[in-house]
Amino acid sequence: MEGTLDFINAFLKWLLEFDIAVLVAAASVIGAGFAMIAGIGPGIGQGFAAGKGAEAVGTNPTKGRQVTVVMLLGAAVAETSGIFALVVALILLFANPLIGAEVAALVVIASVIGAGLSMIAGIGPGIGQGFAAGKSAETVSVRPEHHGNIVKVMLLGQAVGQTTGIYALVISLLLLFANPLL
Repeated sequence: MEGTLDFINAFLKWLLEFDIAVLVAAASVIGAGFAMIAGIGPGIGQGFAAGKGAEAVGTNPTKGRQVTVVMLLGAAVAETSGIFALVVALILLFANPLIGAEVAALVVIASVIGAGLSMIAGIGPGIGQGFAAGKSAETVSVRPEHHGNIVKVMLLGQAVGQTTGIYALVISLLLLFANPLL
């Protein structure tokens, strides 16, 4: 354990030999990269929705238009967590308010990396919303007369499912713009 602490102390000492602005910019780039990991969720969710939509059209080709509308609407909602992550990554890269902050460098570095890491929470909503979209598209092909109700339930469920993505966005923005530790 003592060897690990010695290594960490030596690493931090070495790290702080660099210009603080360079370290914060480097951490911002790392945070932006981490933020974009959230795109995994929407990718999986939208793929599921598209696959279920295609399956549903195969089951009931006469309702292809309704199924496609449901699938596209649901897949668009599933993209929101990816959009949140993109916004945080763009802020980190182009409008980072912490660049040049005259405070403890490690807190700023950890904040920008943490802002990016928190967006990984967007994976869950993307997958869940895509699953809801896919099942809804599938159900519309079987019960097209209930199209309106199916879409309402899908959107309500997706809205609730988006909460963790919104929480991640709030934490990222707090770390960047209203960090209580700075």
